[in-house]
Amino acid sequence: MELTLANTSTSVLSILVFGQLQSKVQLVPGPLTSLKVNDNTVLQGDANVTRYLIRAHKLLDEQTNQRAASLVDVLLLNNVVTASDLVEQKKQAFLLSDNAGLVDYLAWSVLSSTTSNDSVKAYVAAVQATPVIQETLALQQQVTQDASIDLATIPGCDPTTNPLDIFKLRIASQLAKVTQIAPEVIYRAIDIPRQLDHGDFALALPRLRVKGNPAQLAKEWAAAFVQTDDYILGATPVGPFLNYRINTRLLIKHTIELASARVEAYGGNASGAGKKAIVEFSSPNIAKPFHAGHLRSTIIGSFIRNVYAANGWEVIAMNYLGDWGKQYGLLAIGFSRHGDESKLQQDPIKHLYDVYVQINRDAEEEPTIHDEARAYFKKMEDGDETALALWRRFRDLSIVKYQEVYGRLNIEFDVYSGESQVTKGMEEAMAMLQSTGLLQESQGAKVIDLEKYKLGVSVVQKSDGTTLYITRDIGAAKERFEKYKFDKMIYVVAAQQDLHLKQLFKTLELMGFEWADRVEHVNFGMVQGMSTRKGTVVFLEDILDEAQEVMHDQMRKNEAKYAEIPEPLRVADEIGISGVKIQDNAARRVKNYAFDRNRMFSFEGDTGPYIQYAHARLCSIERKSGLKVKLDADTNLLTEEGALNIMRTVAQYPDLVKSLMNAYEPCNVVTFAFNLSHEISAVFDTLWVRGADPAVADARLLMYWCARVTLGNAMRLLGLRPLERM
Repeated sequence: MELTLANTSTSVLSILVFGQLQSKVQLVPGPLTSLKVNDNTVLQGDANVTRYLIRAHKLLDEQTNQRAASLVDVLLLNNVVTASDLVEQKKQAFLLSDNAGLVDYLAWSVLSSTTSNDSVKAYVAAVQATPVIQETLALQQQVTQDASIDLATIPGCDPTTNPLDIFKLRIASQLAKVTQIAPEVIYRAIDIPRQLDHGDFALALPRLRVKGNPAQLAKEWAAAFVQTDDYILGATPVGPFLNYRINTRLLIKHTIELASARVEAYGGNASGAGKKAIVEFSSPNIAKPFHAGHLRSTIIGSFIRNVYAANGWEVIAMNYLGDWGKQYGLLAIGFSRHGDESKLQQDPIKHLYDVYVQINRDAEEEPTIHDEARAYFKKMEDGDETALALWRRFRDLSIVKYQEVYGRLNIEFDVYSGESQVTKGMEEAMAMLQSTGLLQESQGAKVIDLEKYKLGVSVVQKSDGTTLYITRDIGAAKERFEKYKFDKMIYVVAAQQDLHLKQLFKTLELMGFEWADRVEHVNFGMVQGMSTRKGTVVFLEDILDEAQEVMHDQMRKNEAKYAEIPEPLRVADEIGISGVKIQDNAARRVKNYAFDRNRMFSFEGDTGPYIQYAHARLCSIERKSGLKVKLDADTNLLTEEGALNIMRTVAQYPDLVKSLMNAYEPCNVVTFAFNLSHEISAVFDTLWVRGADPAVADARLLMYWCARVTLGNAMRLLGLRPLERM
């Protein structure tokens, strides 16, 4: 048997192989873990190969030791939480006996790269000290040395998850030997050219910042190129660029291998392993319906959460509700005048919004209402239980309603927080502001003078002693770091709040918090002209209901297809939501965009429904083929240009996911999804599966399957639910 061992990190397989199977397999380095059992069978992925080796070589008697067998199955899923729980329950070095065994080696592999508590760390250290693990680590080092370059020298390069890195690694390795330039510098300068006439990869020499004429250096370095394997076929100088041609058959092969091994994890990476991020987004004011600004924060914030998770971070999605302030005193006064208990139960947010609008109209005629509202809010801040009980009821009813809307939008939160819950941290923050000398008196209020930073003056406490947004934001940030120890905290808030966030961040810095540089504001432009057919007031649910209605009408025009769709209203809703989200994400984040109902709900052109249609059509190919996807299909039969274009695009997805950490631009994913959909559409009528030669049919079906997996992953990154029928 030939075992290809992943070049990066310690593999579960290396433990098993070195410990008990070393003499029975041939080890070679490669971009991913795979096992060639015989000429017809190749297993891929740590879990699949490990399970095979355990059973084929009887490393575990599953009949007499069912508990161990059960633990092995759980650990092969790389479940960090379960592994940690097992260690906690055991409370000693090894899980099943006094000596480390198979289960311990698997648990070590799962837990060794994570940040855990002291007992888990002690367990990991105990297992790592065993001879098997020490010998394993030596074996891993020996295997990776056989690769062309030590991957540890190139941060961000991971050929086990990114097929393009398999080729970039070889280019960087060889050129580093010729030029003495650090391989990581070369790696970062390698791009895919817009025009593929001259090559598959392009290296812009000016980016290397070396002395000499770039065009002349390109000629010299091209002449020094030596083909050492079948991956990089040649180097050609074109002005200041050095263009490389690669073996595209190997690109297709490795792309399909990685996509089929990782499936829904394809595109992701572990670059953020061990790091924790908080993403605060949506954050509507309770008792008010969603407006366009909160919709954008919700969609963009969910996207950023997904991006961090795809890059290996632990992410906490936080909804920091606007649930405190004088406006809730105003709402309480309004409810005493205009409240209706039955309407409150039926639709709390709509009724409270109507009450809020009405009391503001009343206040135009009776200005003293504002004094009553301030007095009511002061009672809330002083802890008056009667005042708090009504406010708490409004808050709880609002959250229940919001959760319904979030569920419809395919958005989840780990934490529902709010300004009202910031108490101790705010008091401590005020004391720190006082002790550091940042607070100043101004007409009875307390302020922070940030004029010398060109950030104006920030009021942190009114003359009546009540707090403001920034006071609570300072306290909230302090409490969050103390609780979560985040490596990054992102506020997804409209550009209108740029000054407020700059004042907050500068204040945190001046207060001396060592984590002040870990906070970030991600802003966005406004939606212009967003309204319903029924009026000018923007209710998100009205927009979504209208989208569902339009899509449902479109679907019913094809009676035959409509009859095949289970839950047509749910499908229509998903298509409509896709239209809303894709229109929002199609433009650069910071730009304002015009709400265009007709374009949003169209199946023609680059819209959300078009992407859903492309995915559903790929599912249809699989259903109608009558075949099962064969992961070992002969990809050398994918010789057509259209097939290569599809697989090139699929291969670029991991690079895209990695790049999203730089600017958080969902439009880049939207563009990718459209490009892949177009490439797929271009070959539907020529690269058919049904009726093709059986081997060719298998290869094409595998290609379409990989395209569907990748398109689905891109859609999920954007918060869409990929549809199988529509």
